[in-house]
Amino acid sequence: MTSPTNSANPEGALDTDVFDLAAIGTGLAFAESLGDLAQALRAGGAAGTAVMQAPPGTGKTTLVPPLLANLAARRGGSGRVVVTQPRRVAARAAARRLAALDGSRVGDRVGYTVRGERQAGPGTLVEFVTPGILLRRLLDDPGLETTGAVILDEVHERGLETDLLLGMLAEVRQLRGDLTLVAMSATLDAPRFAALIGDGTFREEEARVSADDGGGPAPVVDCPSALYPLAIEWAPAAVARLDDRGVTRGFLDHVADSAAHAHAAAVHHDPGIDALVFVPGAWEVSYVASRLRGQASAGTEVLELHGQVSPAEQDLAVSGRRPGGPARIIVSTDLAESSLTVPGVRLVIDSGLTREPRRDASRGMSGLVTVSCSRASAEQRAGRAARQGPGRVVRCYDQRTYGAAPAHVTPEIAVADLTGAALVLACWGSPGGQGLALPDAPPPAAMEEAAEVLWELGAVARNGHATALGRTLARVPADPRLARALLDGTAAVGHHTAAEAVALVSGDQRAPGADLTRLLAVLRGGREPASRRWAEDVRRLEAIARKEAAAVGSSAFTETAPAAEAVGVVVALAFPDRVARRVPGEGAAQYLLSSGTRAGLPAGSSLSGQEWLAVAEVSRAGGRDAAGTGAVIRSAAPLAAETAMAAAQQLLTDTVVAAFNQGRVTARRERKLGAIGLSSTPVKPSAAEGRAAVARTLAAEGLDIIGFSVAAEALRRRLALLHHELGEPWPDVSEHALLARLDLWLGPELEALARGAATGSIDLTDPLRRLLPWPEASRLAELAPEALEVPSGSRVKIEYPSLSEYPAAQSTGANARANAAGRPVVAVKLQECFGWAETPRLVDGRVPVLFHLLSPGRRPLAVTDDLASFWSGPYAQVRAEMRGRYPKHPWPEDPWTAKPTARTKARM
Repeated sequence: MTSPTNSANPEGALDTDVFDLAAIGTGLAFAESLGDLAQALRAGGAAGTAVMQAPPGTGKTTLVPPLLANLAARRGGSGRVVVTQPRRVAARAAARRLAALDGSRVGDRVGYTVRGERQAGPGTLVEFVTPGILLRRLLDDPGLETTGAVILDEVHERGLETDLLLGMLAEVRQLRGDLTLVAMSATLDAPRFAALIGDGTFREEEARVSADDGGGPAPVVDCPSALYPLAIEWAPAAVARLDDRGVTRGFLDHVADSAAHAHAAAVHHDPGIDALVFVPGAWEVSYVASRLRGQASAGTEVLELHGQVSPAEQDLAVSGRRPGGPARIIVSTDLAESSLTVPGVRLVIDSGLTREPRRDASRGMSGLVTVSCSRASAEQRAGRAARQGPGRVVRCYDQRTYGAAPAHVTPEIAVADLTGAALVLACWGSPGGQGLALPDAPPPAAMEEAAEVLWELGAVARNGHATALGRTLARVPADPRLARALLDGTAAVGHHTAAEAVALVSGDQRAPGADLTRLLAVLRGGREPASRRWAEDVRRLEAIARKEAAAVGSSAFTETAPAAEAVGVVVALAFPDRVARRVPGEGAAQYLLSSGTRAGLPAGSSLSGQEWLAVAEVSRAGGRDAAGTGAVIRSAAPLAAETAMAAAQQLLTDTVVAAFNQGRVTARRERKLGAIGLSSTPVKPSAAEGRAAVARTLAAEGLDIIGFSVAAEALRRRLALLHHELGEPWPDVSEHALLARLDLWLGPELEALARGAATGSIDLTDPLRRLLPWPEASRLAELAPEALEVPSGSRVKIEYPSLSEYPAAQSTGANARANAAGRPVVAVKLQECFGWAETPRLVDGRVPVLFHLLSPGRRPLAVTDDLASFWSGPYAQVRAEMRGRYPKHPWPEDPWTAKPTARTKARM
């Protein structure tokens, strides 16, 4: 790792330089590391690549882009430096700060491009963009021919799109050695990224040093922390942070009150101190900010910073206090954690909570959940207080909670819905991420599920590569399902309305009471801060819809849907598995989604009472809103039954369902939309349906429904012994094996039961004989006879072991004896075996018979499989005990020469 020993301009400024780094870097800690980075890019391991490791607030985002622009100019290059920022507000703020330090206007030498907004032109040398913008550029221009350098900032946040860019840009560099690639991290995981953008293989030992031959990992340049002393205060709340509904109001009150008291104390000593409060989401920001406005010191300005406030409000929050302006408290999501530096902040109040995506494959849901932030995130939040002077952080939780938190943020690729990522990878030519060097491989199950969704949309072929339609959908800045709905929905609601609905669902705004139609009315009114951005998204999406709608072919809608259902139509086209119907019943409303998930509605929702809904978002939750289902609908729109069935027609089924109950086959014709029942009518089952119903019932409940007669059970036990000892072709007659091939041995009986025959009339002896192998079956009586002839002339039934006496996973053949099972038993009067020395053996001598030698009263006297040893030893003791009790029966001193008999002495 390179140590920061060089100055910002070790060679001095050159006439070719396009930025004055000395002026821009004044007062920034990273200025001392610029020389190291320049040297690493010229001579480090993988030429043209580097990883910058520096804490937040050191100035790396401000200084690295103009440095790369200068280096490109010195080489005579003309390509633009593109810098990714994980959030739109961060991209705008970074561009404005660099432009201000450069003395230029935003959009000239320094610009930005985010969704729905672009301030850049032909003369732009440094452009800040969000990762999604760069991903779409890569798909349109895989060589990035007009770009000379790419900087991936905040890679430690492990956003899904940034992870994809790491892998894709590493491939681009294999074709374009002149493309400079720099990754910037605020945490100590730089070696991982150095390996990825170097040779694409992460080897921790090699990643600690740079290679000299242009191979191996990229060089890592470190910038020491510029932190001033930081005081840490632990202030846990007396109430729980989370319950089954999310963040508790009591805890948010504690956060707000802690912020008010701490800030009042801080400004009492230094009026120039501003505070930054971290809470997990937009709703929590609004709640805490509202309480602070009533609690904070007079004249204190309380600002909100999250993705749903307007760009102007975001810019105001991150621009610092105006000269002579009031003290400020900025309440923010993790937006201000690492990608933004808020000037003037010397006090941080941290809730210790964050929102992370989670995917619930079993219930077909994905969304954000509130969890404890990682320890790395907590350190970055705290560090915001000590960038410009001694600072203080108040953590509204205890040290045990901090210690139990994960070390690093969970990579988004491990927990998010991967449908959009899978489409990007398919368009890139790496289906499922195959052959791409990613920081973490996507979970196979999640990627397979995403690939199946894309195939159903027509976006990928069965080999995983993108179709022409898939490439069209990838150009739409929305989830692929919404992109397809944009194109499909034009026939039903028109280009403009379809664009409105897709912009509505893919935006950041929360629908009041989960009602998307109400949110649409608000945004159309133009009074909300988000209305302008939404309108710009609509215009862009409408243009795409008009250009590309023909790519999807015919539509399920032959006429325009009613205006009141327009949003519902588009949502249902995008998410047919989330079309929902109200569940009849008293109490809180429950809805059954076509996927089979049940969910409630937020209390007081204007959607309550609607029979059908098209659900855009549903997430796991508890409390009253979930109505006992464990899930809550977060956004939806109403639609009629006919519209629901047209939009989700691929889920419509019309089947006859037969059942076998109490010895009788019944059937009903069931019409369903996925898991939602539409109608159920009694019908007469066909023979095939009846037979299948009987087979299903037997498979579910077992053969005991029919039962084995004495003869059938005896035959089954004999066959089980032969299978255990000899293996194939003797059949496996275990319950599992018999149920797996009912048609092979029980076909006629299934037909009889389907026609109404009583189960008691079915004897399974003959059906079992159908399993006998030929010609081996001719030896059944020899290998496993029903009875054994004893010396007295009697034929005694052999009791074979039950199937439960065999090992669960039966061994067969030569290995059978290693897994000893029960033994064949012959229970016979002792006197009938006089003189029998050789113990009989079954199955070609493999299995000795176990004798239960009985008294005349049929009580066991001895158990043995060695008759010779019994006559020579234990018999004498048995004789001594029994001849007085049974004097009428023979008890000779010499059993070897005595006549075997089943009679008394008088009848011999």
